[in-house]
Amino acid sequence: MDQNQSKYCEFKGQPRLPKFAIPKRYDLKLKPDLVTCKFTGVVAVTVDVVADTKFIVLNAAELSVDPKFVQFKGPKVLEALEVELVQEDEILVVEFGESLPIGVGVLSIAFQGTLNDRMKGFYRSTYEHNGEKKNMAVTQFEPADARRCFPCWDEPACKATFKITLEVPSELVALSNMPVIEEKVSNNLKTVYYEESPIMSTYLVAVVVGLFDYVEDHTSDGVNVRVYCHVGKANQGKFALDVAVKTLGLYREYFAVPYSLPKLDMVAIPDFAAGAMENYGLVTYRETALLYDEKHSAAANKQRVAIVVAHELAHQWFGNLVTMEWWTHLWLNEGFATWVSYLAADSLFPEWKIWTQFLEESTEGLRLDGLAESHPIEVDINHASEIDEIFDAISYRKGAAVIRMLQSYLGAECFQRALASYIQRHACSNAKTEDLWSVLEEASDEPVNKLMNSWTKQKGYPVVSVKVKDQKLEFEQSQFLLSGSHGDGQWIVPIVLCYGSYESRQSFLLQTKSEALDINEFLGFSISKASLMETGKEGKSNSVCAWIKLNVDQTGFYRVKYDEDLSARLRYAIEGKCLSTSDKYGILDDSYALCMACQQSLTSLLTLMGAYREEIDYAVLSNLISMSYKVARIAADSAPALLDNIKLFFIHLFQYSAERLGWDPKHGESHLDAMLRGELLTALAIFGHDATLNEASRRFHAFLDDRDTSVLRPDLRRAAYVAVMQNVSTSNKSGYESLLRVYRETDLSQEKTRILGSLASCRDPNIILEILNFLLSSEVRSQDVVFGLAVSREGCETAWKWLQNNWDHISKTYGSGFLITRFISAVVSPFSSYEKAKEVEEFFASRSKPYIARTLKQSIERVHINTKWVQSIKNEKHLAEVVQELAHRKY
Repeated sequence: MDQNQSKYCEFKGQPRLPKFAIPKRYDLKLKPDLVTCKFTGVVAVTVDVVADTKFIVLNAAELSVDPKFVQFKGPKVLEALEVELVQEDEILVVEFGESLPIGVGVLSIAFQGTLNDRMKGFYRSTYEHNGEKKNMAVTQFEPADARRCFPCWDEPACKATFKITLEVPSELVALSNMPVIEEKVSNNLKTVYYEESPIMSTYLVAVVVGLFDYVEDHTSDGVNVRVYCHVGKANQGKFALDVAVKTLGLYREYFAVPYSLPKLDMVAIPDFAAGAMENYGLVTYRETALLYDEKHSAAANKQRVAIVVAHELAHQWFGNLVTMEWWTHLWLNEGFATWVSYLAADSLFPEWKIWTQFLEESTEGLRLDGLAESHPIEVDINHASEIDEIFDAISYRKGAAVIRMLQSYLGAECFQRALASYIQRHACSNAKTEDLWSVLEEASDEPVNKLMNSWTKQKGYPVVSVKVKDQKLEFEQSQFLLSGSHGDGQWIVPIVLCYGSYESRQSFLLQTKSEALDINEFLGFSISKASLMETGKEGKSNSVCAWIKLNVDQTGFYRVKYDEDLSARLRYAIEGKCLSTSDKYGILDDSYALCMACQQSLTSLLTLMGAYREEIDYAVLSNLISMSYKVARIAADSAPALLDNIKLFFIHLFQYSAERLGWDPKHGESHLDAMLRGELLTALAIFGHDATLNEASRRFHAFLDDRDTSVLRPDLRRAAYVAVMQNVSTSNKSGYESLLRVYRETDLSQEKTRILGSLASCRDPNIILEILNFLLSSEVRSQDVVFGLAVSREGCETAWKWLQNNWDHISKTYGSGFLITRFISAVVSPFSSYEKAKEVEEFFASRSKPYIARTLKQSIERVHINTKWVQSIKNEKHLAEVVQELAHRKY
């Protein structure tokens, strides 16, 4: 060990920075060179030295710091004695020759860095202007990459104010968090000075430099709002602008606190790893999440823009104004922003029935949290390299779902009042989960902390089993795992149930492993098995208790397992159209999960799916379509002889709604029908419905000739593209080549990603390999590669070999960013054999890194789950007869 290692070892490997000095204000000057892709900078940090020390320790990574330009100005000027950049811990250790004076001083550091191409830190994004390729400079600092732009205390609790100055080419637009107060032009350069920011965390600092057009508007209280985008695309920013202006007004009322900055800029970035980033006053987005083209964007694109904009603007309060104390509390940011974005979208677009679509958020959370390799909502983070992996469905989707569950339990008005109090109480500071529970307890007089600790501090969730026995309703909870085993978790579960109609509902808290309630006392009448016989297949009965449904409206984050009698009642209620969209969705989704966990047969799942043959609700059908793909794939691995009949069953299942909608939109049809049409036709194409394949081919070739959008509207394009790829083979590549032509000719990001996702549905392994290699070419932006990874079943082995062969390149390109985890989950998770799981483990044994470790374990666990499911299906006795009957049933 050399002397420096010995000297600095006490600072290494620590999850948090020492608290010798606390930053109060940053004066940051940056000069990016967009030709050489280098930048220089100087930062002067006003710090409060609070303990006797000769050291200052802060974060820095991938920067060059010259010790000659590091000094501390207090009562006297101290030059740095030694400066060491510890790359593995991303810290900069500055040693001085004497103890620093207690109190306020200024630490000055000059530095240099590279505008990288990894979409993190201070990076470059490329675009074309007048046929010439150009670079823009962009920041993406969350979670811990401000340190790649300037030395700083890169932890959310280390809030400070920021005074930023940029020196850039004079023809470019230069944006930061705050408004410009002055510009000075000298020759071809301009120096731009910005107002000092309010107190904020380093991960929210932002800079964007490039060529842009913009559209603008103002809120009713005078906040200037702009949407910046590629030159010539300004009109595509108008929808997001309108959503932003209205949403700021909604949140001002809901949180009872006005937006805290004088302006809000939103910028579309061509290369962007995440969907969007909530930088204070300067929100950055992928183009697909901000721009909407009336002619070429689908209804689903419009909805995504609204939801993402509402999500990022929610962060201006929940995250920016009140910030998590440490990454353990990330869900406070992301769970709330996800939930509130649906609240805003529902207010702005009530016709979208967005809360039924929120169920997809819950489902994604339930599916990830059904793994043994899940993690609690509040997860310990011991190193910056671990943070990326918790930007997942637990933090976002489970977080949002348990918030909705709590809101439902406490009541909407009480919940809103408490949130407003929380924002006001902790504005301009940091908070922990317990701080929120404390405010909610005060407002509601309910044991919120006790109730919610069971949901945030332990991973997983319960399945609540319910049955009728001896005039009692018996409930039992156990931890649900998709592996089929049971964990030892226990929760306080808010139970809401209906019996026979939505007017008759009861609720209680299930606080123990099991509970039995007397039906006469609880429901007010007796129940008998005879009432099921009275129900019949119309779902109607003289008995008020024809059916019992738990988790009404699916506001609870748990699954329900009914006994056979109650399951049959619900199936008849579905056929009789007695249930709400949310409850139809929940019954189906729970049954699918129980089947995957081998706690219910595929026979019973398919029988239940058959009850949805006249379904018309978007959310239910969308989920039904998603699970039909998985069921068909798992059936191909377990019972290939039944696959043709299973596909025929799904074709019959979706034909009713597809024929109701047709190929062309009807005058005044709903937003949801526009989205549903494309999903139904895509499913029919994948399952080989000849009429759909033929019509899709006809429309695609007509579209190729003159790009007539009336022939192939944006909502139909994915269906047509997928249909074309079904017939592509090594001997007939014309459809593939035509799609590539469309890809190359469009400049719309949404169209490019739509095509990439469609290419992967090809069934020829040789073509799949061509497609995968195309993904790594210069024609596909690194951010978009993930859209082409979900290959067909026939291409899975090809994709796995491709991943192995290209892993070094992929690892180098994506570094430690979260995008690299998508490669692993997309390619590995679909397999269904223990041999393949072992092969994956062996390959990554010498290649695993902290930032992929959790994803790798989760993906291998999914392979084990699939394998067990396949084996279970092989043992089902009457599956073949049921599938035969369902496939040939006359509807």
